[in-house]
Amino acid sequence: MIWSFVKIVLFVAVVAGLTLGAGYLAETGSGIRISLANMEYNLRPVPMVIAVLVLILVLWLLLKIVGLIVAVMRFLNGDETALSRYFDRNRERKGFQALADGLMAIASGEGRVALSQAAKAEKYLGRPELTNLIAAQAAELAGDTKRATEVYKRLLSDDRTRFVGVRGLMKQRLAEGDTETALKLAEKAFSLKPKHQDVQDTLLQLQAEKGDWKGARNVLGAKLKQGLLPRDVFKRRDAVLALQEAKEVFSDDAPIEAREAAIAANRLSPDLIPAAVLAARGYIQSGKPKYAARVLKKAWEAQPHPDLAAAFASIAPDESPAARLKRFDTLLSANPGHEESKLLRAELQIGAEDFPAARRALGELAETHPTSRSLTVMAAIARGEGADDAVVRGWLTRALTASRGPQWMCEKCHNVHADWAPTCDNCGGFDTLVWREPPHSATPMPNGADMLPLIVGSAAAAEQEPAMDLPAGRPAGEPEEAIILDEEVGQRS
Repeated sequence: MIWSFVKIVLFVAVVAGLTLGAGYLAETGSGIRISLANMEYNLRPVPMVIAVLVLILVLWLLLKIVGLIVAVMRFLNGDETALSRYFDRNRERKGFQALADGLMAIASGEGRVALSQAAKAEKYLGRPELTNLIAAQAAELAGDTKRATEVYKRLLSDDRTRFVGVRGLMKQRLAEGDTETALKLAEKAFSLKPKHQDVQDTLLQLQAEKGDWKGARNVLGAKLKQGLLPRDVFKRRDAVLALQEAKEVFSDDAPIEAREAAIAANRLSPDLIPAAVLAARGYIQSGKPKYAARVLKKAWEAQPHPDLAAAFASIAPDESPAARLKRFDTLLSANPGHEESKLLRAELQIGAEDFPAARRALGELAETHPTSRSLTVMAAIARGEGADDAVVRGWLTRALTASRGPQWMCEKCHNVHADWAPTCDNCGGFDTLVWREPPHSATPMPNGADMLPLIVGSAAAAEQEPAMDLPAGRPAGEPEEAIILDEEVGQRS
């Protein structure tokens, strides 16, 4: 807007200056005398200016004629494109100017202006490898997806622009939600330019969503070779993908391949809890319980988790509670001060009906970090020690509204998942789930107070029936009422 105003002001100033100059020359009365071949010419000021302008025009025409003569001479000497270059020079100048204007319009966000300039450039230049690129971007900027698709398809016919066409169509399909076609286009783009980082990331995400774990591992390996991924991050993510491969093999009832894939995933990342659990299951199936215990102990040392405890219990599912408590000492000693170790030891002591030892094992955890699980364990201990129902009900009332403790949570969007998964269901992040207590995770159970008689039992029922032996809580962080009504830890598999 300001530049347009400046141009108008400059134009008016130039016209005014020329008018004043012409008036001044007309008033002076003097002129120019030209002598040529015994002839004399007297020019007044205004005719003099006109003569100068005519002379300039004649010189410009002479230069053009000389250029044409030179082009004809070059053509006669064998340069077949000399004449075409001479006549196309002006068109090229206009075409490249339109191309530059189109690029500026795209940078300025003026889609319609960019489209018109792209059409103008295509008219003058006749070079689709250049003009189609501008036309496609201008069409997308203007919201004309149909025209953009047509231009991208035209780009596919040229080897120099095929990748741009494939990538443009891929982005359009992604925007439309057509992930099936987008995956095929991403694979094609990756085959054309395997070093393109944006294509790699897009293909990896689409393969993870589709469950093509083998293809995703190939893309991940390409990122490592090109230095786009640190080796430690590559090992972790490759372990995640190998774990998903192992799960797929398990679902197909192929235990040998499943064991190999699960063990490979665990070796890539020993601290990956699902990989350790799956590897332990593979060792147990192959009759190698010592290897399974070794894998679980190493994972427990890095990050104690209820799933690891459940897998460790499945090594010897028929042992007595006392024998289980003794065998679990080797696991718990790997990380004795962790909260999960304290809770698990307390649950094992409850399974062995040693309630004072369970209280000692739990310590002050129910007060320093009250969670649904720790408070429910305290309710179990109180019931086992013969406390009044009011005391047990008090612990359970607190458990119903307390934090649920650590859960599988996405680091990016903080969405909570019931089970571990390679990608977040909410934001689609890859390998973003961590075992952590979500912020503000205390969620009261609906109608929780009404459920207390079902969990604890009424006082009349307690008087009529003998006290029930209290089983231990599950180490997997399940609902509180399920812990109390579950079978003993010594009988869990």
